[in-house]
Amino acid sequence: QVQLVESGGGLVQAGGSLRLSCAASGRIFSADVMGWYRQAPGKERELVARITSGGTITYADSVKGRFTISRDNTKNTLSLQMNSLKPEDTAVYYCKLFERFTGDYWGRGTQVTVSS
Repeated sequence: QVQLVESGGGLVQAGGSLRLSCAASGRIFSADVMGWYRQAPGKERELVARITSGGTITYADSVKGRFTISRDNTKNTLSLQMNSLKPEDTAVYYCKLFERFTGDYWGRGTQVTVSS
């Protein structure tokens, strides 16, 4: 089993910054892809950003130039630096890990609220 624990969410004013972190533990043989997803009330969960073990990064168009994803492969940790936050970034943010041999794992999520 793999456990993911997110931290760093909170309330911030528009234009502000937050940094999310995710710590993965358990039976991790190869964390091929790690990523951040978010789900706003009444909306489907969507990709925010993901990064492969080799460093290939994908961002949603809505966060390009504002968010930066990074990971530490030796520690199986994932971060998301979020700058210039907007009210529409308000959502629960989830950490996801794709383990090559056992599949997808999700964290419980952390709330990000951006006030206007």
